[in-house]
Amino acid sequence: MTGSVYQRVLGSRVDELHPSLAAYFSLPPAGHLGHGTGVYSVAGSRVRWLRPLWAWLGWRHVLFPELGREVPFTVVNTPTADGRLDAARSFEFPGRTRVMDDTMSVVDGRLHDRLGGRRGLEVELALDVVDGALHMVSGRQWLHLGPLRVRIPGLVRVALTESHLEPGESTVAGAHQRVDVRMTAALLGEVFGYTGDFAYRYVIA
Repeated sequence: MTGSVYQRVLGSRVDELHPSLAAYFSLPPAGHLGHGTGVYSVAGSRVRWLRPLWAWLGWRHVLFPELGREVPFTVVNTPTADGRLDAARSFEFPGRTRVMDDTMSVVDGRLHDRLGGRRGLEVELALDVVDGALHMVSGRQWLHLGPLRVRIPGLVRVALTESHLEPGESTVAGAHQRVDVRMTAALLGEVFGYTGDFAYRYVIA
């Protein structure tokens, strides 16, 4: 299978990305995986009455109930032999490490993300390139219940922007990328999110 999940969805538009982002969203060299480290300036939710839901999603490795600033994080991206992309994100809160797991794949020419330790939540993502940055916006959503794939209402909208940082634009040592994720819900506005800068490199698997 030729190209990463992002390359296969974007096609020639991958050339519109900033060169550092084009490399990030491409396949790593054979036998390597992607490893990023950085700091989230803010991560979590200010909507405290949703904490029981966040705690349950934390147990499922989807989201988490903590809210923090200057949160160190690590991301590891591992391509699979069948053309998918596994990712594990670790958030280092005081006294607790939270992990978010997901798997990206291409379904009918569109990017689909399976979230959680059991990959039980599936979200379709629309991609766009704006001023060299990659934008993703969630669309249709499904729950996987054993062998069943059940369409669910899109109660929340997730928007992600991945952009390049020029030297001096970040206080995080070595950072050259910024990620900004916002989850919004009707009537409630933003209910969860994280923003941070990080450095990324390929390492031997």
